[in-house]
Amino acid sequence: MSDEQPTIEDPELGTLTRATTELTDGSILTHDWFGGAVTVDGDELDIMVEGTNPSDITPLLPRLRAAIADLASLRRLASDAVVTNFSNGEPEPHELDEAASDLTLETIEAAADGTVILHLTDSCGDHFPEGYWPAVHLGANGDVEQVTVES
Repeated sequence: MSDEQPTIEDPELGTLTRATTELTDGSILTHDWFGGAVTVDGDELDIMVEGTNPSDITPLLPRLRAAIADLASLRRLASDAVVTNFSNGEPEPHELDEAASDLTLETIEAAADGTVILHLTDSCGDHFPEGYWPAVHLGANGDVEQVTVES
């Protein structure tokens, strides 16, 4: 039997493979998600899909494809949600515009429960400490369910 991990070939998302990390001692840590990358509007975005085998992943792909197809509006929805979540009052329009420019989408994650999580990067370093990034969780209906800060 081969130690090779299965891959998923998707015409829109490309090749998704079981995520692994090589540790400093040379051993391999296998994660509970598949990963890949997709280019949208000239930007390469990482993809994470929660699951340990193709039968876990396949049902999540249509939701992921739909999110990627709607990224133009989802990027702004996500940056506005971050600003609104961390503001003491109603954010000013210029604050929303600045965040839309400063917070760039880096990773799109499809969770097993159908949630799509947009992981953003603070491109200017003014909004979040280094090593921390905001993540916007979108429910099955596409609405923002939660905004978190991850590290």
